[in-house]
Amino acid sequence: MPKDWLDLSAPPALPGLFLRAAVRRGLRGRTLPTRGLRAPVMVDAKHLERYRQVCGFRNDHLLPPTYPHILAFGLQMGLLTEASFPFPLLGLVHLENRISVLRPLGGLGPFQASVRVADLQPHDKGVTFSLITQLHDQLGLLWEGDSRILFRGMRLDGTPPVREEQPELPLQRIDQWQCPADIGRRYARVAGDYNPIHLSAASAKLFGFPRAIAHGLWNKARSLAALGERLPNAGYQVEVRFQKPVLLPSEVTLLASEAAPSGQFSLRGKDGLPHMAGAWKPLDA
Repeated sequence: MPKDWLDLSAPPALPGLFLRAAVRRGLRGRTLPTRGLRAPVMVDAKHLERYRQVCGFRNDHLLPPTYPHILAFGLQMGLLTEASFPFPLLGLVHLENRISVLRPLGGLGPFQASVRVADLQPHDKGVTFSLITQLHDQLGLLWEGDSRILFRGMRLDGTPPVREEQPELPLQRIDQWQCPADIGRRYARVAGDYNPIHLSAASAKLFGFPRAIAHGLWNKARSLAALGERLPNAGYQVEVRFQKPVLLPSEVTLLASEAAPSGQFSLRGKDGLPHMAGAWKPLDA
C-alpha cells in the first residue's frame, strides 16, 4: 500500500495530462512511487447511458462492472504522468486486467476513487507492474481493478513469475459483433482514452500498427455485456489476458463456457485468431 496519499478535490483534467504524456521520454528511475492519488467522483447519468450504448450494456440500474475504470481514468493518467513515475506513458502495454465486484454497483455516488502502482516484477520482454484502482462508497470498498502493464525499456534481475494455467473448459459461441472503423474514436469520447493507436489508421501507423486497434477495455466491456446473466450482480471476479490486437474494422466472435459460478470465455477473430482470454469466478473461490 502507498505510504501516503495525495487527496484531490476532483480527478485531474485530461488535456494537460495528454500533453504531459506526449512530451515525456525516457526512463526516469527504477522504482515505483509509493504515493497514490485519491479523489471524490460522481456518475453523470447521461455519460453513463452513452457508455452503455458504446459497450452494449443493458440498463439494469447498476453500473456496468467496467465503468469504475472510466470514473478513475483521470486519476490513472495523473499518476502515470507524475514526475515520480519512472516510465513514459506512451509505449506502455496493457497485458492483463482483473476486476473484483464486491457489492452491487448501485447509485450514482458520491464515491471515492483511488489509484496506486505496485508489484514491479521482471518479465521476458522488460518489466511489469500493477495499476490498482479502487472505488469506495460510504460502506467501504465496493470495486477493485488491477491492470497489469508491461514496460519494455528496463530489466530487473530475477526470474519472471510463471502463470498458473487453469484447465480449459469447453466453449461455445454465444455472440458475434462488428468492430467498426470508428469504434476507437467512439469509445475514446466516453472513456477519455485518446491513445493514437485507437483513433485512426494514420495515427496507429506511427506506432507500428497497420490499422487502428480497438481499446482492450472496450473488448472486455463488450464481452462482459454479452456474457449477461452468466455474471452475478456482485461477489465475483473477472480477469482477462489481452492477446492479438483487434484491427479495425473487423468481426469478432465471443465463446464462453456454460453458465455456472465459474467459467471461461474467449474473444476470437477470423480463423480463430485469439484476441482475449478470460475467466470469471466467485470472490471466495
